[in-house]
Formats: sequence, C-alpha cells, structure tokens
Amino acid sequence: MLSGPKGVSFILALLIALFSSVFLSLMAGASPELLAVSFALTFAWSFIAVYVALEFLIFREINRIYVFLEKVRAKDFKLPRKKVFKASNPLQRLNAEISAYATKKQQEIDELKKLENYRREFLANVSHELKTPIFAAQGFIHTLIDGAVDDKSVRDKFLEKAARSLDGLDVLVQDLLTLSQMEAGDIKMQYEKFDLPELALEVFEQLEEKAASKKVKFRFDRNYEKPIMAYADRSRIGQVLTNLIDNAIKYGTEGGKVTVEFETDKEHVTVAVRDDGPGIEPEHLKRIFERFYRIEKSRSKDKGGTGLGLAIVKHIIEAHRSKVSVTSKPGKGTQFRFRLDRAENH
Repeated sequence: MLSGPKGVSFILALLIALFSSVFLSLMAGASPELLAVSFALTFAWSFIAVYVALEFLIFREINRIYVFLEKVRAKDFKLPRKKVFKASNPLQRLNAEISAYATKKQQEIDELKKLENYRREFLANVSHELKTPIFAAQGFIHTLIDGAVDDKSVRDKFLEKAARSLDGLDVLVQDLLTLSQMEAGDIKMQYEKFDLPELALEVFEQLEEKAASKKVKFRFDRNYEKPIMAYADRSRIGQVLTNLIDNAIKYGTEGGKVTVEFETDKEHVTVAVRDDGPGIEPEHLKRIFERFYRIEKSRSKDKGGTGLGLAIVKHIIEAHRSKVSVTSKPGKGTQFRFRLDRAENH
C-alpha cells in the first residue's frame, strides 16, 4: 500500500506539512490555529501535487512498461506501432522505445516464419522435381541392365526415354543455378539497344513448332512498321519473352491466339504477352512467381517445364529495375506486362 502512488504521496505530503509547520512555529506570533490551517493546506496541496506527478509521470508509464515486458516475455509481439518521439519524460521515451523494439521483433519473427515456410516448401518441391527424372532414367537403365539391352527396339526406346529424362534434369539444374546466381548478384545485365518486335519475331520462330502442335497462332496487336528500340539485356529479355510466350502456348486455348503488344511513352516501353486461355483464379495470382508453384489443373505437371520459368522472369525484370505484373480473369485469359527503358534516352 505504501509503495503505491497514494502511499508515497501521503508520506511525502505529511513530511512537507510537518516541516512547514515546524518552520512556521519558530516565528513569533504563530498561533495554534494558524499552525493547524497551515499544516492542513500544505498537506492537501502537497498530496495532490505529488500524487499527480507520481501517478501520471512515473507510475503509469512504469505500469505500461511492465505490460510490454510481460508481452515480450510471453512472446506476444502484437503491439500497437508507436514512433519513438522526443519527450521530456524519460519514462515515456523508454516506453516508446520498448514498443518500437517489440514491433520490430514482431516483423522479424513474421519474416522468419515466412522464410521458414518458404524453405520447407522449396526443399520439398526441389526434391520432388529432381526425384522424378532421376527415378525415370534409373528405371529405364536398370531395365536394360537386367536384359532388355539385347532387344534392339526396346534398347533404343528406353535409351531415348532415359536421355529425355536426363535432359529435363539438366534444364532443371541450369534453371536453379540461374536463379541462385541472380539472387546472389553474380549475373550482370549486359545492356544494349535492340528492336523489341524483331526479338519477339525470333521467339515466335523458336516456338513455332510447339505452337503448331496446339494450333496456336502468334500475332501482334497491330502492325509495327517502325522499330521500337529498348535499352536492356537482349539475351535476358529474349529469355523472358520465351518463357511468357511458351506459357501462353501451354496454358492457352487449343486453336487460340498468343498476342504480344508494345506501348511506348517518352521514357519507357511496356511489353505485354496475352493468351486467351482459361485464366488464373485470383487466389493464385500472388504466388505464381514462386519457384515450383503450380496451379492445380490449369498449371499441372503434365504441361511440362521445370516450374521455374516465371521465377526467372521475375528476377530478370527486377534486375532491369522494373517489375512484372499479371492480370487474369477466369475464362478470359491471362496477361503479363513489364516495362523497359527506351533506347532513345541512352
């Protein structure tokens, strides 16, 4: 009781009142009535002044600090955000510091949990992706070792399948190395000036056979009679267009169209790749750039690929100090867009 603000205020006010009364009693003509009134008034205002100072400037702030410390001890960092401000009361500053520290720790914990989940998913995915071609090639080779090698037709067929599995494994490993090097900053963009429609036509030619197998047609949104010059890494942007157009073929409608368009302003060129496929559900849009993320049915494994194409696209575009965006509506196709610097400004 005496350690609370009221108890401390009572003791201090009593001491102040006694000291004042004793000092006043030494003066000539101080009557008992005057001493009593002086004691009462001094005690009253001293008690109020001390209590207000202790309650609002010290004890209340200390109690708040204890509340924060209890939450920190309980690992509950979900505290209201407060900016550290310059206050005359050091306890208020300490309170704000603790709140800011706890909020920062909450953010760090959330990020660590997110990274841990990402790491767990990545390890599971990469293990599965590596296991599939390895086991396939291993099965074909062991079958040959067990005697099928003597049958020429079976031997050639199994060797071809084993080779395809190992080729797929090589593509997967190369894509993983590319992503790792980009994240580590080991791959630098080699900037040059080049014509974007011309590069897109080259990608069309590379993927012409795959498009023909699904009766998919390539087109520009309009005729580009004049070159549209960009300043970027031509090889890497070609890789971006290849991944995006390849995805548009795989996940678009059979017999449909893949459209590429370019929009220019004074400083930039915006590139868009659009298909007329079934589209992507909204809950998947935020995750499609993650490694190995696949959407059930429309993005299933029977479509082929390593599951790293869009992750590579994201890193290449970010290395060009830009961002790739995606818009999609179920049944109305999907569009990917990114922006590059115009060559005229370099």
